Amino acid sequence: MTEPTTHTLDVPGAVLHYDIRANDAGNHNDAGDAPALLLVGSPMDASGFGTLAGHFTDRTVVTYDPRGTARSRRTDDAAEVTPDEHADDLHRLISALDVGPVDVFASSGGAVNALALVARHPEQVRILVAHEPPAAQVLPDREEALAASVDIHETYLRSGLGPAMTKFIVLVGHQGPIPADFCAQEFPDPATFGLPAEDDGSRDDPLLGQNIVSCTHYQHDFDALRAASTRIVIGAGAESSAELACRAGVAVAERLGIAPVTFPSNHAGFLGGEYGMTGEPEAFAATLREVLTTDREAVPAP
Repeated sequence: MTEPTTHTLDVPGAVLHYDIRANDAGNHNDAGDAPALLLVGSPMDASGFGTLAGHFTDRTVVTYDPRGTARSRRTDDAAEVTPDEHADDLHRLISALDVGPVDVFASSGGAVNALALVARHPEQVRILVAHEPPAAQVLPDREEALAASVDIHETYLRSGLGPAMTKFIVLVGHQGPIPADFCAQEFPDPATFGLPAEDDGSRDDPLLGQNIVSCTHYQHDFDALRAASTRIVIGAGAESSAELACRAGVAVAERLGIAPVTFPSNHAGFLGGEYGMTGEPEAFAATLREVLTTDREAVPAP
């Protein structure tokens, strides 16, 4: 795979930065071959997809930084970014690529945003693999999950990164339904997770500040998704089945009338050392490739 080339795109309220890795033939346009593959995270930026991109050298691979994250600076003063805004950014990015319909692998909040994109612009996406979207609205314990998300955001505004991120780590790692007294429990010291206990006064974290409430509270248009020409695949981590994001993804699949696909490892199984985390990227990429190159709605668990 060639070295990525970086580009910018002006969109309402932001300047997006995105990277294009040409395929082995050196082409940016995959016409006649496999569609370009767009890798989408949120709030994770393009730097989290380096390992996964390296497993798809036969395709043009595109990564980007969502608005308000890493290189993609915002030009508005909004305190929140909604999945619909992220979806519009993705729509404009795919239009700018001008390579026809693309395949999309989207993880976590990026999966929520990509589902919103497909509901509006299915003609732009051939296959969407949405891996563990934290769509809390579809969970049986939705009220508890939504309240926990609001509490984390309010903790961030009140006390800063350390205490809020501690609550977030506990929430996403919780096994099973979120209890009614989740927000009232005693949480570990932030230092337990290597987080700062002191509040530095900043409030620009894209996860805790601008995305966590709008992402988890988003109401998906399931009628539009079921009617979409896009083939939608929901990914579920083999090791994360009891966690909120995986449970939500399975619930989304049920609403769409499809079976989820089991991916190796966990929520971040595609990571190969990015952010100090390593899943099972080779096996994860193999499962993703099979999903993208077969007509089946599901593949066997690895």
